[in-house]
Amino acid sequence: MTYVQAVVIGLLQGVTELFPVSSLGHSVLLPGWLGWHNIVGAQSASESFYLAFLVALHVATALALLLYFRADWIRIIRAFFRIVRTRQLTTPDERLAWLIVVATIPVGVIGLTLEHTLRTIFAKPLAAAIFLTLNGLLLAGGEYARRRSERIHALTARTPQTCEAEPGRRLDTLDTREAAIVGVAQTLALFAGISRSGVTMIAGLTRGLDHEDAARFSFLLATPIILAAGLYKLPDLLGPNGDGVRSQALVGAGAAAVAAYVSVRFLVRFFRSHNLLPFAVYCLAAGIISIIRFTAFSG
Repeated sequence: MTYVQAVVIGLLQGVTELFPVSSLGHSVLLPGWLGWHNIVGAQSASESFYLAFLVALHVATALALLLYFRADWIRIIRAFFRIVRTRQLTTPDERLAWLIVVATIPVGVIGLTLEHTLRTIFAKPLAAAIFLTLNGLLLAGGEYARRRSERIHALTARTPQTCEAEPGRRLDTLDTREAAIVGVAQTLALFAGISRSGVTMIAGLTRGLDHEDAARFSFLLATPIILAAGLYKLPDLLGPNGDGVRSQALVGAGAAAVAAYVSVRFLVRFFRSHNLLPFAVYCLAAGIISIIRFTAFSG
C-alpha cells in the first residue's frame, strides 16, 4: 500500500463513517473504481494487510468522536458508575448512559458472531454497490415514514404544522425497548454499503426524535462500537498482517482522525435544519452507477 492510498482511504473513512453513506461500502468501492487491484483482492480475504490497515482508521475515528463529544462522555461515564452504585435511573445523563449500553449489546453480540463471515462474503465491489443502493432506499423510506407520521399526528391533534416541523421528543425519553430497536438496526451495517449512522438515525426518527437528537445519539453510539472493533482487531495490525503497512496505517489514521472531527462538526450543525434526503439521493446515484460499472467489469 502506498502513502497516497493510505491518505485517500483514511480521509474516506473519516468522512463516510459519520456521513450516512457507509464507510465500509466506500472502502470497498473506491479501490475498485481506482483500479487498486491489490486492495480489491485483500478486502474479502480472511486475513490481509488491508484489514490490518483499517484497524488504525477505526481507532482514529473513534478517538476523534471522543474528542468532539468529550464533555458528553464525561457526564455519561460518571452517570454509568452512578447507575452501577445506586441501581437507579434518575437523571437524563443516567438514562442516556443506560440507553447507550442497551443499544450497543445487539451489534456487539451479532458483530462478534457474524462480522467475519459477512465481510468475506459481501466485501466485494458489486455487492457493496447493491447494498449502497439499498441504503439510499432505506434513507428515503425513513424520511417518508417520519413525515407521514408527522402528518397523521398533526391531523389527530388538529394543530397547524409546517413541513419543517420536528416531533421534538427528547433523547432521554426513549425506553429500553426502543434503545434495543436502535441497537438491532445497527447490525445492518455489517453489510458493506449499509450505513451505521444512517440506519441508527432512521431508527431514532421513527421513535419520534428530531434529526439533531437522532444524529447525536447515532454518533454517541458509534464511538464505543468503532473503538471496540478497532481495539479487538488491534492484534491484526501488530501481527504479521500489519507487516509493511504500519507506517501507512499511522498516516492514514491521522487523515481519518482529522476528517472525522471535521465531519462530525459539520453534521451536528447540518441536522439542526436538514434531513437525510440529500444522502439518500447520493447513495442511490452512486450505488446504481457502481452496479453498472462492476456488472460490466465482471462480465
